[in-house]
Amino acid sequence: MKKAISQSLLTAILNGISILSLFYLAFSLVSYRSVNTQLDKAYEERFNLTYSANRFMNGSAYLTNEVRAFAATGLQEHYDNYWNEVNTLQNREKGVAAMQEIGITAAEQQMINEMSALSNELVPLEDEAMKNVQAGKSTDAVNYVYGTAYNDSIAKINTLKEQFLSALDSRTSNQVESLIADTNRIRIQMILALSLVGIMQLCNMFLVRFKVLRPVMAVKRQMLEISQGNLSAGFDLKPDTSEIGMLVESIHETKHELKKYISDINTTLTQMADGNMNLTIGSDYRGEFQPIQRAMAQILDSFNSALYQIKKATEQVTEESGRMSSSAQSLSDGATEQAAAVEQLSASIMEISKQVNSTSSDADNANKASTESMKHLSVCNEKMEALRAAIEEISDSSRQIGGITKAIEDISLQTNILALNASVEAARAGEAGKGFAVVAGEVQSLANKSTKSAKDISLLIEKSIKQVQSGASLSVETMNALMAVIASGEQSSAMIERIASSATHQAESLEQVTVGMNQISDVVQNNASTAEDTASSAQGLRHSAEELKDSVHRFRLRKH
Repeated sequence: MKKAISQSLLTAILNGISILSLFYLAFSLVSYRSVNTQLDKAYEERFNLTYSANRFMNGSAYLTNEVRAFAATGLQEHYDNYWNEVNTLQNREKGVAAMQEIGITAAEQQMINEMSALSNELVPLEDEAMKNVQAGKSTDAVNYVYGTAYNDSIAKINTLKEQFLSALDSRTSNQVESLIADTNRIRIQMILALSLVGIMQLCNMFLVRFKVLRPVMAVKRQMLEISQGNLSAGFDLKPDTSEIGMLVESIHETKHELKKYISDINTTLTQMADGNMNLTIGSDYRGEFQPIQRAMAQILDSFNSALYQIKKATEQVTEESGRMSSSAQSLSDGATEQAAAVEQLSASIMEISKQVNSTSSDADNANKASTESMKHLSVCNEKMEALRAAIEEISDSSRQIGGITKAIEDISLQTNILALNASVEAARAGEAGKGFAVVAGEVQSLANKSTKSAKDISLLIEKSIKQVQSGASLSVETMNALMAVIASGEQSSAMIERIASSATHQAESLEQVTVGMNQISDVVQNNASTAEDTASSAQGLRHSAEELKDSVHRFRLRKH
């Protein structure tokens, strides 16, 4: 066999150089992306720093303009604008905070501190100017904000502003220019790497075109002929020791073997197509084609066995599918009747559930009414207890009045005796004691009336005491009866509460039963639908089994 240079070695060298160049190019792209990201960030920080610096400086200038406008015009809106900036907007503080968050140098921070210190020195002058305007001293106010001290501070602040902006712009500009230089350097490296890849690929393309593609195209055309079933087409390439030459040798050998195997397979398959399964496969296959030989033998054996089993199975399936169709139809009818019965039972349970819910509601209302009655009975018990205590107090007071009546009777008796003695002494006195005798008679008459009244009061008090005692006894009996009513009410309330709780539990249980019946109804309906589908499928299976049986009968099988 003719010797030739290996195309794979040359291709591997060229591709290796190209891959290394591509790795370097990828690394350069990552570096370029990183530097470009830093550049975008530098641009953004430069803009934000400039914006925040202007915000800080504009805030200071805004305060100066507003206080001068207020001093010159006396308009309240300038005064309000000034304090709105100081208390609400706070552009100076926010601008400084934003710059510090982005990042500034110590020198820049020092300039900000100096400008803030100078601005703070202007605050007393601005306060005095606004106070003078409010006091009606516009000239003094103008002198404060347009005076030498104020103007000198403003000039210093403006000088620091220019220095700060210049330093900030110079620093950010240098940073941006450095990053731009890095991007340009990386871009040049990327161009060089890409150029090297292009040169290597051009060399590789030349090698592939003349050393690989031309023979491969010839092989492609030959393989296309083979793929189209034309194994007799001409093939002018000669085999050699290179990869392509060895491929050409393989194609020649493949064509020869394929022609032999195709001829044998064609003969066998033609007879199988005619229904002849009683065949044997030759034993001259070699190499990787031996599995084809075994596979064809197994196919013949499998076809014979399978067709025989199919023949037997179709007969059984035909018979069983008929019985299954009949059973499925019966199952469908039963499931339909069961679904109707479940729906009727579900409707009855729903009606019972409504009644139990109504009973539960009535029990709850009765429980509430019983609780309210217990409250009223408790109030009545308290009132009866108060009435009993009041009757006892009345009884004590009556006994005390009885003692007072006894004292009145004693006084009346002593008065009567005294009046009698006075009458005796008046009689002894004769004519001089007549007036005294009259007084003594009146006193005696008054004593007799008092005695009579005391006896009447005593009788009334005794009667009242008896009535009070009777009322006290009656109140005790009433309170005892009320206590018995309260005890009975408590028992009734407890029973009603238990009835309400039981009714609630019954309602919940019936609700669960209703949900279960609905689920059962869904299952029964699904079963009915499934049974109908099964009956339809069984009928179709029966027809398919009959058709399959007719198809199997045309094959000539080996004897079993």
